[in-house]
Amino acid sequence: MDDQNQTIEARFTPNDLAVNDFTNRAWDRGKPIQIDHYWSGELAPQGRHAEAHLLWSNKALHVRFACHQTEPLVVSDHPQTEKKTMCLWDSDVCEIFIAPDPNVIERYLECEAAPTGEWLDVAIHWTPEKRESDWSFNSHLTAAAKIEADRVMIAMRIPWNHWIHEPQKGERWRANLFRCVGKDPTRGYLAWQPTKTPQPSFHVPQAFGWLVFE
Repeated sequence: MDDQNQTIEARFTPNDLAVNDFTNRAWDRGKPIQIDHYWSGELAPQGRHAEAHLLWSNKALHVRFACHQTEPLVVSDHPQTEKKTMCLWDSDVCEIFIAPDPNVIERYLECEAAPTGEWLDVAIHWTPEKRESDWSFNSHLTAAAKIEADRVMIAMRIPWNHWIHEPQKGERWRANLFRCVGKDPTRGYLAWQPTKTPQPSFHVPQAFGWLVFE
């Protein structure tokens, strides 16, 4: 039995959710996943904490982040949401990395969304020589966001396709969740499962936890 601190439970919902449906009662099901440590393993200030809920339907994986926001947002002055935004990781952003084949964690998908609703997706493959990034990858994800007085809500809907197959109940993937917030020199790189690299890095599939479809 895996440590519950290393397991995300994605709850099944019979109804496919709109990406901007932040208040659907289905989100109340399941245990929230706390993102409250930096990539190094150090506890982050509460004002930077976030929590995530994951749901799945017959059509898609649904991810909702609720983020404490006690500092100015770091976002684009001219956001666009019609196509992926390169270098989105330089902004405030929430991310999910997914390895649908738990036996091949060197291949995984990176999906990001910002408080502006901007998004990015990329397919990653680690070879013995380097990390390869397929920027032409298209997961067909959609994103939505809602900025409140002291909180930011960010959601992603990632449809099942030939890259991300529809899971069966009880299926187990590998995954990690992240949040980037703030400006240098105090920019925060938070991870659900800390990667513990010398410098901030999320691309450590060996640190991924488990994503279980309930």
